Amino acid sequence: MTQAPLFDRKALAAHRARIRPEALFLHEIALDEVQDRLSMVNRTFTKPAIVSSLPEFWSNTLPDAKAISDDEVLDLEPNTHDLIVHAMALHWANDPVGQLIQCRRALKEDGLLLVVALGGQTLHQLRASLAEAETQLYGGLSPRVSPMAEIRDLGGLLQRAGLTLPVADVVPLTAEYRDLRHLMQELRGMGETNALTARSKRPSSRHLFARAEQVYRDAYATHEHRLPATFELICLTGWSPSDSQPQPLRPGSAKARLADALKVPETKLPE
Repeated sequence: MTQAPLFDRKALAAHRARIRPEALFLHEIALDEVQDRLSMVNRTFTKPAIVSSLPEFWSNTLPDAKAISDDEVLDLEPNTHDLIVHAMALHWANDPVGQLIQCRRALKEDGLLLVVALGGQTLHQLRASLAEAETQLYGGLSPRVSPMAEIRDLGGLLQRAGLTLPVADVVPLTAEYRDLRHLMQELRGMGETNALTARSKRPSSRHLFARAEQVYRDAYATHEHRLPATFELICLTGWSPSDSQPQPLRPGSAKARLADALKVPETKLPE
């Protein structure tokens, strides 16, 4: 039996069609992170590409970059680009490692892949509050907030995709909202609301959101009675393989002892 995909791409497209430019503060921060990382790379890129659901927004990053929609099958030609930026879309991919493999194949030798996506701590307060409220009211749960990968898992995907010199780091952010309705309006404006295939298709009751807001306030409200929401940006970088890149030494080839470098006495391990 074929397993249903995690995300409903038609629902996701409908959500993205309602994006409001003034709600894209996460994309603005992600854009700053991409520009900062590119500024630290001593390289001039001549054949860049950007994978994104918002090509107009991201086009200012690299004006000459080819805009690629974040479809399941990316419109990328093999061995074509020296830089690919995968921008705020990997957390919606049904096959994230497949996305990275497609990017790696499209890179020229020693080309750079730079990914920015939402990570596992994103909206953990909302996820916990909805789960507790739904359990209290109905005795069970339905999927309401997308699961997102932790940084250690995403870092491992770079190596699985065949990329070298992998680096993964996290940018934690916290925004505050008047109430749960304010937060949900912001998420709709970002196009980041529930698009899980297994989501309940029935409208959620007002009782559920009223109870979830109370749970949220009891557990997380600030001294100013606002609701904090965590957003975690994970940044990944990896390079397509090249003989010119630094290579690890063979085991046993070291010419100096670690104890000497650390200036500590060497002790034997117990047998």
